[in-house]
Amino acid sequence: MNPPNIVLILADNLGWGELGCYGGGALRGAPTPRIDALASQGLLLQNFNVESDCVPTRSALMSGRHPIRTGCLQSVPPGLPQGLARREITLAQLLSAQGYATAHYGKWHLGDVQGRFPSDRGFDEWYGIPRTTDESQFTASVGYDPSVADIPYIMQGRAGAPSQNVEEYNLDSRRRIDETLTNRSLEFIQRNHAAQKPFFLYLPLTHLHFPTLPHRDFAGRTGHGDFADSMVEMDHRVGQVIDEIERLGISQDTLFIFASDNGPEFRAPYRGTAGPWRGTYHTAMEGSLRVPCIVRWPGKIAAGRVSNEIVHVTDLFSTLARAGGARIPEDRPIDGIDQMPFFLGEQKSLREGFLFHIKNELRAVKWRDWKLHFYWEPEVNEGKGKLESPYLFNITRDPKEESDVLVYNTWVLGPIQRMVRAFHQSAAAHPHTAPGAPD
Repeated sequence: MNPPNIVLILADNLGWGELGCYGGGALRGAPTPRIDALASQGLLLQNFNVESDCVPTRSALMSGRHPIRTGCLQSVPPGLPQGLARREITLAQLLSAQGYATAHYGKWHLGDVQGRFPSDRGFDEWYGIPRTTDESQFTASVGYDPSVADIPYIMQGRAGAPSQNVEEYNLDSRRRIDETLTNRSLEFIQRNHAAQKPFFLYLPLTHLHFPTLPHRDFAGRTGHGDFADSMVEMDHRVGQVIDEIERLGISQDTLFIFASDNGPEFRAPYRGTAGPWRGTYHTAMEGSLRVPCIVRWPGKIAAGRVSNEIVHVTDLFSTLARAGGARIPEDRPIDGIDQMPFFLGEQKSLREGFLFHIKNELRAVKWRDWKLHFYWEPEVNEGKGKLESPYLFNITRDPKEESDVLVYNTWVLGPIQRMVRAFHQSAAAHPHTAPGAPD
């Protein structure tokens, strides 16, 4: 089997309940026909899980390791140490070593100093924002002082050369950026197809992160406001990439993944929805953990499959690396599991559960149908703190996590505590990287 082209599109803060194929779409005032069609052509995961925030999830994706290991615990303002230390091995580095052309167009958020930009970490080229989209509000904010808070920029870079500022990232360029990211992605696909070179395209879009502002061409499209208009734009951008792959006749040679980095926005007026699940990102609720993920590879992955088996974002690292012919690093703990046999329908998911941290705190453990909460914070900034007696929920029978059933099911503590113990033993043998640690 020849290594496939890999296209990975990552939405920003797209909740489980937003897309039509996940029960949203027109019900949210924003039809998503292109992504819905993508789901019908491949595998729709109902139990794909991520980390708590933008930085932790993206670090887990790029390194295959939980962020507690790598020190990528949270978003950090510009000018402060952040991101993946250079000792971490990225997915892009592994694929590049296998002869892939690699490109990153979009939001990075894993380092904003020379040596930690995408073009320093395995990507041949990149264009986008080094940190996050709320910075687009900086220069329009009353009292903003550029002498104490850096002016945010859209940047670009190529491997072997310093990354450079391109234009100020403000409310105008925020509306335009996903169009530019998509156009650059199409050119990258065309160029490498013509060169007959396998490619890895990582396209982390800025939608639907706040401020959720659509391109002018989509403003007013739905009649339901900026958030719905942005959903429709995002669906269109994904469709543009799909169309180019179809036009070039390389669908069967391309492993295509669309996913989200986090659960829905919780900030009004941009608040999203996780559908049947409770909570938003920045919590340990199912609405934070579960997000959309669709995997398409015609001729390899059966069309129309839907699965509620557990997959974690770290698994994408291992799965895509192996799909590209790379060997998984053996000198450090890798939390990701190669799920390609599951994706191909050859066996069940190899994952039964995972630990979920927010910053340094072990907030919850998910195992099979169960979730054990050590802290209780169903809404952001409204937590009880650490629980003397943890809460246990059966998330199949109780998706809103409303009825603690630990007293009837204390047997579940055994397998969950064994998972925790094994992780702590791993951490003792391979100490975590401290946040902001120098290279």
